[in-house]
Amino acid sequence: MQAIILAAGMGKRLGKYTRDGTKCMVKVNGKSLIEHSLEALIAVGIKRVVMVVGYRAETLRTFLEGRYPELELCYIENPIYDKTNNIYSLWLARQELAAEDSLLLESDLIFHPSIIRKLVDDVEPNLAVVSKFESWMDGTVTMVDEKRNIVSVIDKADFKWKRVEDYYKTVNIYKFSKEFSKTFYLPFLDAYMAAFGQNEYYEQVLKVLAFLSDVRLKALPVSARRWYEIDDPNDLEVAETIFSEGDTKYALMAKRYGGYWRFPGMLDYCYLVNPYFPPKRMVKEMLSSFRELMSQYPSAARIQSSLAGKVFGIEPERIVVGNGAAELIDVASRLLPGRMAITSPSFNEYPARFGKERTIVVPTANGNLSYGTAELIAAMEGADILVLVNPDNPSGHFLGKDEVKGLVETLLSKGKRVIFDESFIDFAEREKRYTLLDDDYLASHPGLIVIKSISKSYGVPGFRLGVLATGDLELAAAIRKAPAVWNINSFAEFFLQIVDKYKRWYLASCDEIAEERARFAGALEATGMMSVYPSQANFLLCRLKAGLSSRALADFLLEDCRIFIKDLGDKPGFPEGQFIRLAVRATGENDRFVEALKKYQ
Repeated sequence: MQAIILAAGMGKRLGKYTRDGTKCMVKVNGKSLIEHSLEALIAVGIKRVVMVVGYRAETLRTFLEGRYPELELCYIENPIYDKTNNIYSLWLARQELAAEDSLLLESDLIFHPSIIRKLVDDVEPNLAVVSKFESWMDGTVTMVDEKRNIVSVIDKADFKWKRVEDYYKTVNIYKFSKEFSKTFYLPFLDAYMAAFGQNEYYEQVLKVLAFLSDVRLKALPVSARRWYEIDDPNDLEVAETIFSEGDTKYALMAKRYGGYWRFPGMLDYCYLVNPYFPPKRMVKEMLSSFRELMSQYPSAARIQSSLAGKVFGIEPERIVVGNGAAELIDVASRLLPGRMAITSPSFNEYPARFGKERTIVVPTANGNLSYGTAELIAAMEGADILVLVNPDNPSGHFLGKDEVKGLVETLLSKGKRVIFDESFIDFAEREKRYTLLDDDYLASHPGLIVIKSISKSYGVPGFRLGVLATGDLELAAAIRKAPAVWNINSFAEFFLQIVDKYKRWYLASCDEIAEERARFAGALEATGMMSVYPSQANFLLCRLKAGLSSRALADFLLEDCRIFIKDLGDKPGFPEGQFIRLAVRATGENDRFVEALKKYQ
């Protein structure tokens, strides 16, 4: 058996990465794509590789010269690579394809070598490697029956999103017997090119063959996390994350700060989202308006304030809508004079925006990460603004309504300001739950600023929504005026418009979080691997037992279990020990997490 690799393309979308070399010379984690492919082929005993080259062909030849002496490398040149597509490159290799059983690969892939091993070992002589379709994928889509037969190849014009559960994406790795190539594929390849020209894709021939009852091209399904196609710099970044190992993989994943739908099957226990909201009925309502929302400009800040005011019962002039709470924190930090005091550890966004020189840290390590109002009042001697995140992040520590209101009264009477961040307060147990988003209270306490992340509480982080409310009308107006005119998109605005209709679903979802939090905490404690801090948020702070490393655990969970957690090993302010923070997700997912922990023991 031989291998044929199509490597003639220019890779224009990769920009600087293909300026001085070919697409298959682009490196993923220090090794080029072509090296990854050739080493996988060598590992299964392939001795001969035919490469169809074009763009910077001589550069590629020079790069590979002498690198793999155990391989017979043969080259076929496509002199019109810039005017043709991969169908012509494969046609140029037609004699090679007819001469021997062949593996056919495209050169812009990175894949786990086990795919080639499975392909070679499979008894079926003609196979296409496929993967369940994911929303981020592009390219040829097939349908596969229960016997692994490829029964159709779907044109882009015929693609139907309502049928995505039935679709498989071709990975562009194939095994063809020489009989299949001579009898079926090559005659139809000639006919297709004669009819449609040289600027087409060889996969289109498979579409024709799928209609013939005598032709049996089988599918070899593989996981989407075992391969990746690289067409642009973003693909390259994703591929480097998928195919990195150990602490490197964790570091790369953490640096992304989201976009995790590009990593199929991964459970995100790092970022904090309500898994029980919004309900399906609300999602359907938003989908029904998708086209209109996509094609319309959102309203200005004044209208957004009116919508948020309706949701939270606040007069519009006292409330501001931000592109997530992060935008509001940033604007407030620039408009508010003086120094800020905040507990440590706490939410990094506040000290990051106020800056070190304007931040007074209130340590809580000696108090086992808990604190009372007395410590906070004492810390305000040298500060002008107290930031109180309640429940606190990452500890989950919680101060009750009377305590907080007493603290606000005391500090405001001293001429101080209080920023009360209640982004997680709706997840407190029902009898402890409260809010300071009260219009009368805000009006009578103009030194109080309340911030709430809608993204976290309502399970819509993709909409990027947060609110800030204050009785200081001058400050509210200044904060409202600071961001760009359309800082909130139409989808987020529509969410604010309709969310009040789903209030009882939202409250029920918060009750579910509180109930599941208690169950999950007990299950984590029962593993014997950690102690869990009391929490009233939708997350749990866990201290690992002596001898366990938070980073080693995080690396294991990501690499072996597809679970991403928050490693707090490098976060300041903790007492001695190793800490992680875990989101509270749905019951089935939390059970999967606990089972993953047991594998680590």
